[in-house]
Amino acid sequence: MYKGTDDFERVYHNIMNVYKRTVNGAVVQEDLEDAIDHGVMVTKTVRLLCDSLELSEEFKEQLLVAAGLHDIGKLQLGQVLYGRDKDTMKIEEMRYMRMHADNARKMLLACGYPDAIVQAVYHHHENFDGSGYPDNLAGSKIPLSARIIKVCDTFCALVSERPYRRAFEFDTALEMMIEDSKDLDMGIFLEFMKLYNSDEFEEIRESAAYINQKKHYLHGA
Repeated sequence: MYKGTDDFERVYHNIMNVYKRTVNGAVVQEDLEDAIDHGVMVTKTVRLLCDSLELSEEFKEQLLVAAGLHDIGKLQLGQVLYGRDKDTMKIEEMRYMRMHADNARKMLLACGYPDAIVQAVYHHHENFDGSGYPDNLAGSKIPLSARIIKVCDTFCALVSERPYRRAFEFDTALEMMIEDSKDLDMGIFLEFMKLYNSDEFEEIRESAAYINQKKHYLHGA
């Protein structure tokens, strides 16, 4: 496990470590680059939110590693996801996508990552009301680390370019999260909204702008 002090270095080294040791077969290069870029933006957001929540350094360090690795399981799905040039993702692709949580758990266990990190990654798609996956956990049964990643990952995904849609504006993304706030730990989300309105959040705006500028997805343009 690589901790480091730089967000990009931490994410890059951990993703490449897991990728080289566990991924069998071809990987879509675009997926690997996206995992790193998205992992960096989520890690930056998690780092700022951890500081706002005044969490311990030990918890924060493990959470930052988990934030960078949260989508590692998707690297094994690139060959079966074929909606890159479509406006929507097909139902069967969404079913495959849900496999990435269990893929990630197996990959991280094979690489010897601590259980706290494995559980944070495995459960980051659980919804606070129990409607998420993979285990339909609800409320405090969802690890705190996974609840924090859930908030940050949701926002970062919304403001990022995707193969099947354009990035949403920041304010629009926040409004969408408010509409679906039942999915989120409200205490963490309220702290996130405070962070959103702070000067520190400019770092996330810059990160999103940089990453989206790199994208070469075509949307009929």
